[in-house]
Amino acid sequence: MAQFNHSDDEETASTLVDALGALLKAAPSFETPPKVDVPSPAELELETAMLPRDAFFGPAEQVPFEEAPGRIAAEMITPYPPGAPGVLPGEVLTRPVLDYLRSGLGAGMELPDPADSELTSVRVVARR
Repeated sequence: MAQFNHSDDEETASTLVDALGALLKAAPSFETPPKVDVPSPAELELETAMLPRDAFFGPAEQVPFEEAPGRIAAEMITPYPPGAPGVLPGEVLTRPVLDYLRSGLGAGMELPDPADSELTSVRVVARR
């Protein structure tokens, strides 16, 4: 991300433009990054099944990744990049969102929020 403000001048702008030009020339030699399975915008909108505070602070259990779809998240999962939460406590987990997060990990995303940052398991609301 580049930002300019009142302290920038023609020299700093030229430095940025030169660096972007060098990046453009080098780009064909970069390896193709792993594919990230980004869901449709509609699939990214998870259903909220309970209040976030109740899901986060209530009884929870750690379940294997494969058992998480359909369960209510008890933790936030925020992939970096982009840095916007993918899952909030209280939302119903879906396969498309979980696959997005798992494929993102394989492509270099980081997940600083969940109890299991490798997403082999997910913290969910305990069943009563």
